[in-house]
Amino acid sequence: MRTYGQYCSVAKALDVVGDRWTLLIVRELLVQGPCRYTDLRNGLPGIATNLLADRLRQLEAAALLRREAAPPPVATTLFHLTEAGAELAPVLDALGGWGTRFMAQQDEGDEFRSHWFAFPVSLFLRDRSPTGPPVSIELRSTDQPAVVEVADGVIRTRVGTAPAPDLVLSGPPSLILAVLSGHASLREAQDHGLEAVGDHTVLDRLLPEKSMTSCGSSRGALDRRDVIRPG
Repeated sequence: MRTYGQYCSVAKALDVVGDRWTLLIVRELLVQGPCRYTDLRNGLPGIATNLLADRLRQLEAAALLRREAAPPPVATTLFHLTEAGAELAPVLDALGGWGTRFMAQQDEGDEFRSHWFAFPVSLFLRDRSPTGPPVSIELRSTDQPAVVEVADGVIRTRVGTAPAPDLVLSGPPSLILAVLSGHASLREAQDHGLEAVGDHTVLDRLLPEKSMTSCGSSRGALDRRDVIRPG
C-alpha cells in the first residue's frame, strides 16, 4: 500500500481510502447494502475488473470490508462493510453535499445509476409532516426507476417502482436533482422538460421552506439558473 508517510490522521485516512475508486466502492456498499461482485461492477461504470478486485482486497486488508458466502439461491460471495467501513457514511455525506456545486450540468458521457438518488434525498429532503399519511414519489430517469418513500417522518429511497405513487417525476437526472435539492421549482424544471404526474403538493411536505442557492461557499456553488440549464 502506498503511503504519504505522515503522522497525521488525515494522511493516515487517505493512505487507506484515498486511491481512485475506493470511496466509490464504499458509496455502493452504503447505498445498496451487501453486494455481489456484479452489483459493484454495475454501480461503478468505467472501473476495470482487475482494479475492482485489487481495491476490494485493499479494503478487506484494512478491515473496512468483509466477504461472506451467501447461501442458495444467491450462492455467491457478498461484500459487506464492516463497522469501521460503515463509519465512513458521514464522510460520503459531506463529500456528496460539497460536490453538488459541480453538478450544474451533466457532462456528455456521464453515467448515472438510479440508486445514486439516495444521496440528494438524504441530504436535502425532510418530512415536515411526520404525522401525515405515507407518500411515495417515483423517479424515472435514464436508468431503472427509483422510489422515495415517506412514512412516520422517515424517508427511504429504493430501486424499483411504486404500486400507486403519489407523484412521478420523469426526466434527466439533473432536472430531478434540481427539484429534490430545492435549487429549482417544479415549474422551472417542467419548463426545461421535466414531466410531473400526480400530486405536486407532496413536494411541499419534503422540500425546505426556502430554496437553497448554494452549498457551502458561493465560489463555484450551484446557481439556480445553471442547475436547470439543459446539458
